[in-house]
Amino acid sequence: MVLTPLPDSRTEPDGSAVIRVLSYNVRSMHDDTAALARVIRACAPDLVLVQEAPRFFRWRKAAARLAKSSGLVVLSGGATAAGPLLLCSLRARVERTEDVLLPLTPGLHRRGFATAVVRIAGARLGVLSCHLSLQRDERLAQADRLLEQLDSMGVEHAVAGGDLNDVPTGKAFRQLAGELQDCRAVAPWGGELTFPPDEPRKRIDAVFATPGIEVLGCGVPAGLPGVSDADLRAATDHLPVLAALGVPATR
Repeated sequence: MVLTPLPDSRTEPDGSAVIRVLSYNVRSMHDDTAALARVIRACAPDLVLVQEAPRFFRWRKAAARLAKSSGLVVLSGGATAAGPLLLCSLRARVERTEDVLLPLTPGLHRRGFATAVVRIAGARLGVLSCHLSLQRDERLAQADRLLEQLDSMGVEHAVAGGDLNDVPTGKAFRQLAGELQDCRAVAPWGGELTFPPDEPRKRIDAVFATPGIEVLGCGVPAGLPGVSDADLRAATDHLPVLAALGVPATR
């Protein structure tokens, strides 16, 4: 299958930016890291919202290795955000970063957000990567906290994404989609289902954008030139979600 073209990254004459945003659960890089890097490079993202980045021994070196092999740089997150990580291309100018740890429920994994404010061309953009809880009530509380975090970032435009551990009919997913644009629903492109990679049955990974951002296409990039089915299966236990977004210039 060959996909219809997804818009390339570019800067418009008015300073607005077309950007590519990739969300990807990398399972602590326990799988084929060469395949993982090939998938990321082929997607040509400006921003990568990573979940399950390495969190333990020499995790910073692992994150740097992933960024370098993908032609990117580390922006924020990792163990200091309990797993979410942000990577970016040199097109992004970093204004600030913040790693946010969420309240710990005894017996469950610590969760957090990796966040940043960046400028790409004339656009100023908040960015957030998340990995929500497997437990329903905690997941819903984390979705509320995600929306509060975006509101607190002081930006007109923002993008958030990650592994929601929830499907579009679930309460947490619907909470986010009620306030933000579910990019896949707004402008379907590529594949829909993200888990598991061999025979995907669920859409539990997503990219969201605030109102005012133009969603130009979003979905699993299976069939994108340079993205092979073999690499998608070998790279990790989730399929990635790639979105092309038009972000207005900052007024």
